[in-house]
Amino acid sequence: IPFSGPMVRAILEGRKTQTRRVLEPQPRGNPPFWVRGDGAVCDTSKYACSNGKKSILKCKYKVGDRLWVRETWSHTGAGVWTIADARKGFGGRPIYRADGGHSAGVGWWPSIHMPREFSRITLEITSVDAERLQEITTEDAKAEGLACLTKDDGQTWKYGIADRDGWPGKDDDGWHWHEWDVNPVAAYKRLWEQINGAGSWAANPWVWVIEFKADRLREEI
Repeated sequence: IPFSGPMVRAILEGRKTQTRRVLEPQPRGNPPFWVRGDGAVCDTSKYACSNGKKSILKCKYKVGDRLWVRETWSHTGAGVWTIADARKGFGGRPIYRADGGHSAGVGWWPSIHMPREFSRITLEITSVDAERLQEITTEDAKAEGLACLTKDDGQTWKYGIADRDGWPGKDDDGWHWHEWDVNPVAAYKRLWEQINGAGSWAANPWVWVIEFKADRLREEI
């Protein structure tokens, strides 16, 4: 499962314990919708289609699944120019863009090109549910990994995405302070549209709500 740099840092810091993924295909109309939570084989959602008939939609994620996290990465080995070289080692180790610093000579590889053995985070799914995107609660918005900071000695707290140094700014992948919001849901809306594009929040799709815990971190070399 891929995550951006800010979300990787949020997982490592214990701030992110949920992720939302759009259902494919989307249910038609606005049906009643629920999830069977036994997780024995697969969490299954049932909904009544517009023609009144019932259909079954299976989530590819289920409670107990272990997912390895993909993130933007590079490798420090001498003479590493390809992913095949990186897998041979060449006396180096994987490094991660979310941690900051400079890439090795080969540059950064995107998360989709990360081999399993270089993943440093494994997540265990603890809950799967389904809801409309805009039904997200304040507490769930916080659990999506937003940072919370104050700049007036605690009079005002705002939520947003921090740079790698933990503070607002555009040094790398954070937001300016004026982009942060006192409402966690409003901040999450900005994050969702940043990832999924303009109008994606207004579309209010059905989403899988996946809760997890970071079960294992890769031992650093």
